[in-house]
Amino acid sequence: MEDSPRPAAFILNRDDVSTSWPAERMLLDFLRQERRLTGTKEGCREGECGACTVLLGKLEGESLRYRPVNSCLLPMGEVAGAHVVTIEGLNGEGLTPVQQALVDAGAVQCGFCTPGIVVALTGYFVNADRWEAQEAVSSLDGNLCRCTGYLSMKRAVSSLCSALQPPWKNSRDVSPAMEARLEGLVQCGLLPGYFLDIPRRLTLLREQGEHVLPFDPRESTPVAGGTDFFLQHRADDGRPKLFFLSSREDLRGIHIHDGVCRIGAATTVEEMVRSEVLAAILPHVKEHLGLFGTTAIRARATVGGNLVNASPAADVAIILLALGATVGLAEGKKRRQVALKDFFKGYKLLDKAPDEWVEWVQFPLPSRNAAFHFEKVSRRPRGDVAGVNSAILLEVDGGVIRHAHLSVGGVAPVPFYLAETVKFLEGSELTLEVVSEAAAVAQGEISPISDVRGSADYKRLLLRQLVLAHFLTLYPSLAGKGCLHGAP
Repeated sequence: MEDSPRPAAFILNRDDVSTSWPAERMLLDFLRQERRLTGTKEGCREGECGACTVLLGKLEGESLRYRPVNSCLLPMGEVAGAHVVTIEGLNGEGLTPVQQALVDAGAVQCGFCTPGIVVALTGYFVNADRWEAQEAVSSLDGNLCRCTGYLSMKRAVSSLCSALQPPWKNSRDVSPAMEARLEGLVQCGLLPGYFLDIPRRLTLLREQGEHVLPFDPRESTPVAGGTDFFLQHRADDGRPKLFFLSSREDLRGIHIHDGVCRIGAATTVEEMVRSEVLAAILPHVKEHLGLFGTTAIRARATVGGNLVNASPAADVAIILLALGATVGLAEGKKRRQVALKDFFKGYKLLDKAPDEWVEWVQFPLPSRNAAFHFEKVSRRPRGDVAGVNSAILLEVDGGVIRHAHLSVGGVAPVPFYLAETVKFLEGSELTLEVVSEAAAVAQGEISPISDVRGSADYKRLLLRQLVLAHFLTLYPSLAGKGCLHGAP
């Protein structure tokens, strides 16, 4: 396999680094094999265990943002112009408050998983405006530890959040810029002092043009987060040459214009979770997308990647289908749009030419009387692929369903738009009888197969129950108006 067109320049902990390692190789291997930074552990190599967690700092506009990521799924091409922080980059003369809290709570035994836990937890304190124990524990959702036990970690997190307060707590600026944030984090010992000079050093790299590797998309495979792509292409010598779309600032962001919400294809799922713009439209988006993967996976997984990957149970795709979304595609200077419900043609088959990539996805803003709901059933409550998931958008006026979108995943070869059920719902009165009949219509539209996530009959029953759950959650007064036909 050919090497990268030019060396990747970035900052690794305190050091400036320039390397000719192929852009398609994983950062984890570079850290352990080339730099001998063995504090970053090699575990599952699937982004499931968190032992290889590092912090990835990048300039976004004029602001610096750090994210905890799995280095086993992070290609070298993504670190160009960035700051990579391993456990060695957090160490100082003594233990940091995070390390000390874990020791004091007895949350360390063999130590294999500990570096990733320290890095992930430090990443929480770097990014959170308010330090709350429950959210800090949630930031460890991608870190496993088989010998220590999790109660001691929760005690460590609780003691940390009780003992430490954000240095900017009494500031008028509730969410300070990263430069001011770094000063406070260094003062309380969470970060070593060299972090204060990182914004300047990254700005210099950007001015030197080191933040983007110049690949020709006509000769390369476009990839954004790659959280599933790199699982499918594990062998270093078996990966195609890559073109990294996540470095494209024009493909990021969430904006509202002329009654439409547009999300850039390289926008991460975590950015969707944290977006105030999206929360104003979908108040429960943080709860719904919080079921998607782990914190580290959400920090890399992108909207466009979720759509192009075309998993039949893709959470983001199911949500966007229920919002009546449209996809924007690009090939050179050519642009076109396609309704998301028409984008999926068959299992892993898309209405997309080989040289096209997704630029954005957009949906019309729901009306004031619209209601949205998402449900997901999986073997684990969080961080698991859905057995069946479903989303609905309803606009009800005068007791009549004026407009509807309904989607389901895990019951067809593609993320499935329930067109017949939508047709049945629109114009119908909002009654228990209509809801029951709609669930039956939905069951008739799907063609599930039995697999490791459940039998076909089980999935068919799940869809029925999720349709009922949508209506009873959004309109709980229905529950007191009688029995649902055929309900168990």
